[in-house]
This record gives sequence, C-alpha cells and structure tokens, in this order.
Amino acid sequence: MLHTVLRRRANGESVEAIRLDLIIPTGKREGQHPSLASIYRAPAEHEKRQAYPKAVEQAHADSAMLQARTRSARPTSRIIADQRYPPDFRRRPRLPRHGPQRHR
Repeated sequence: MLHTVLRRRANGESVEAIRLDLIIPTGKREGQHPSLASIYRAPAEHEKRQAYPKAVEQAHADSAMLQARTRSARPTSRIIADQRYPPDFRRRPRLPRHGPQRHR
C-alpha cells in the first residue's frame, strides 16, 4: 500500500482517488478500502523512519530488550517432583476454602 500511495501521490493524484483503488488484503477489514487517515498516516510514518533511522533502530533495540526481560521474569509452570509442596506443608493449619462461615 505504501509504495502505491507514494508513487501515485508523486504523480499528483488525490488521496481520495487513491483510496478507492486500494483494497485491504487480510484481517478484520479484508476486501474493504483503507480509511483516509490510514492513507495519510502511512507516508507520514515512512518519512519519519527515513528522517530518523537511528531513532528507529534504538526503538527496536529497546523493544527487544524489554521483551527479553519480561520473558525471563515470567514464572515457569514446571513442577519439580521433589519440591511439589514445602517440607512443613502437612503441619500448617488448614483454612476454610470459602472463607469464614457466618452464624445466623
């Protein structure tokens, strides 16, 4: 979509005319035309990426670092056979499962 918009805008066509020829290929809005906001946004984001390539690289690096950090911080669901329960599990007093019962 971006290439088509950039090429046709360079030829002097209006965004409204370009919109009618574009069709969304996949997703929730498959087969529909993109909104005017999407068509205006795509070239603007492209220009930003071209103007500030180091900022884009830094943002990708930061995102990768945050994803790696959250993956390592997630608790694992594996249960170790020897340590299913703490050693003093049977000695602990049991609490009612549904909270304290009220007497009427």
